[in-house]
Amino acid sequence: MLKKSLLSSFIVISLLFSLITISSAKVYKIDDYIHSVEPEKEHAKLSFIIAKQLQYQHYRQMVLDDKLSSKVFDRFLKSLDPSRTFFLASDIKVFEEFRYQLDNNFHRGELKDAFKTFNLYQKRHAERLVYSLNLLENNYEQFDLSGNQEVLIDREEAPWPKTLKEQNTLTKNQLTNLIISFKLAGKEDKEIQELLVKRYKNRINRIKQTNSEDAFRVYMNALAESYDPHTQYFSPRISENFDIQMSLSLEGIGAMLQAEDGYTKVKRLVPAGPAEKAGQLKAGDRIVGVGQGEKDKIVDVIGWRLDDVVQLIRGKKGTTVRLELIPQKSKDEHKTKVIKIVRNTVKLEEQAAKKEVIKITSNGKEQKIGVIDIPAFYIDFKAAQAGSPDYKSTTRDVKKLIDELKQDNIDGLIIDLRNNGGGSLQEVNTLVGLFIESGPTVQIKAGDGRIQQLNDESDAIAYTGPLAVLVNRLSASASEIFAGAIQDYNRGLIIGNQTFGKGTVQALQKLDQGQIKLTHAKFYRVSGDSTQNLGVIPDITFPALYDKDDIGESSLPEALPWDQVAKAEFQLQPLQKNLFAGLDSQHKKRIITNPDFRYIQETVARIDKKKSEKVLSLNYEKRLEEYTKSRQEQLEIENRRRIAKGETPYKDIKELDEEEDVLGLKDDHDEDEEKNKEGSDSYTLLMESANILVDYIQLQKNNLVHH
Repeated sequence: MLKKSLLSSFIVISLLFSLITISSAKVYKIDDYIHSVEPEKEHAKLSFIIAKQLQYQHYRQMVLDDKLSSKVFDRFLKSLDPSRTFFLASDIKVFEEFRYQLDNNFHRGELKDAFKTFNLYQKRHAERLVYSLNLLENNYEQFDLSGNQEVLIDREEAPWPKTLKEQNTLTKNQLTNLIISFKLAGKEDKEIQELLVKRYKNRINRIKQTNSEDAFRVYMNALAESYDPHTQYFSPRISENFDIQMSLSLEGIGAMLQAEDGYTKVKRLVPAGPAEKAGQLKAGDRIVGVGQGEKDKIVDVIGWRLDDVVQLIRGKKGTTVRLELIPQKSKDEHKTKVIKIVRNTVKLEEQAAKKEVIKITSNGKEQKIGVIDIPAFYIDFKAAQAGSPDYKSTTRDVKKLIDELKQDNIDGLIIDLRNNGGGSLQEVNTLVGLFIESGPTVQIKAGDGRIQQLNDESDAIAYTGPLAVLVNRLSASASEIFAGAIQDYNRGLIIGNQTFGKGTVQALQKLDQGQIKLTHAKFYRVSGDSTQNLGVIPDITFPALYDKDDIGESSLPEALPWDQVAKAEFQLQPLQKNLFAGLDSQHKKRIITNPDFRYIQETVARIDKKKSEKVLSLNYEKRLEEYTKSRQEQLEIENRRRIAKGETPYKDIKELDEEEDVLGLKDDHDEDEEKNKEGSDSYTLLMESANILVDYIQLQKNNLVHH
């Protein structure tokens, strides 16, 4: 009897415990998260005005017709569901009914179809998050990490799921991939579960915060960016952030950010800003978390609105912000690192050009090569307008540095424009003038076909000696005008990588609500070639540390094409291009025995190999094996360099990881890290540029002797 009583009690307690367990597990319901928005009264008029401005004032002057309507339709869907995971194929079929109606809608200020699409996106997004949360919180043990399934790395061109069952399988596979990624990063299941539940709760709560301005902004940018990638509509709040960013009037990290596929992506670092100085944040990195100070918890920001992420990153001068990043080249989310940046303002004097002298011994003789690093094309407009005799500008500063280097009796000069995103058009015009007698420096073509030339009117030349210009994929706009002019005039060697290809001109136009940034002209070199899309191709090319498929104008959808106009009249300089073949031959021969250069080449080849991978296995053991093999390859590449330089090789991957953590680097390559610091990849490329210029000087002398 006692046994029976005890057994009954045990059953009751067990049932009670089960009930408590079941009741404590939250079940998420879609009805709690459906959030629809409607257009504001002003949006109808605003959409009509923006459409008219784009049609008549944009460089392309494209008619808003069925063809453009179809393009806007595709861009709108891509901006909402870039990885084709939220919408079903049946949804797309319904949307197709108004593929060719959007042009008519813009002409009438009609937004019904756009908001209908956006609201269904909100619902479908919430459905995926609810499904994910219920799996993660209540059925975590169902995730199978030992199967043979795979997941696509890039779903941009993948078909939309046909059925709910197919969509659920896709969502579960994507979650499985995330779990494997975090396990590879050393996290335990409980921690992974908590982290992902928190991430998806944040995302689903943010759906409720979406407002009509968000929907309107996404839709209008689908129209604006169908003209070209640099034309944008800024809502009032985004407009305010843009103005602050352009004036650099608020403390931050000095980085230009953009929203892409649910991530906050680093577009460019501001020269001499806190992020560039710290040397750990790169263009193309994705920010997945933000933490305040040294100890505050890092907040997951995947799926956040860009303006909200910006607010988290900004703060008082002198305070620290911690960023969790997925490096630019990483295809796998487990490859994250946490960096610290101290907030500060960007001071003009810190963006100023700087000089150094490199000594190269060639054929038993020491040669001095001057280097002038120009982070941006700048001018202190206020001081210049006030008549200050000592106002700062790129041209004035570079002229002083050239005079100082001439006092050092340099044999050649390198202008380093790597990572220089451009700046003042006036300054690039006058800077070219320091190296040529006089003549045109750039041509600017408006949408109506009119062409204007900017000219250097002065015959004075600051430097007549051997010249090289060092560029990379992040050299853009004004940098490309300078490099293109030097190349067209035969004034100097261009060394490095194909440049960004930003050859368009934008202007801001105020609206009743917000503003629009609109492309209205294109840059052309004096040769008649555009810098747009193609950029400047170097005479001597280095291994590309930035992937041109991910970074650069040619990687952007709807980028204006490369084309040509008539050549300007100008006088060629005496650069001997017949020596280039010999230069390239000597360069290739030298780098075979240069351990640092070989390291760069092997690292780039390794990244290119990774890039070719299209799928990820959902088998943990297989992924662990692949990850270990990849890390072992990195160790071997690093140790080959260390042994060749007479340094002690790392014993194992753990020692390499510890060393990278001490350096604050969790990356395979780093062109930005304290630019030109000895031992960095940046320094290796600069030294080889100096060697190439010395080779040119020597070949030029030999050529003169033989003549």
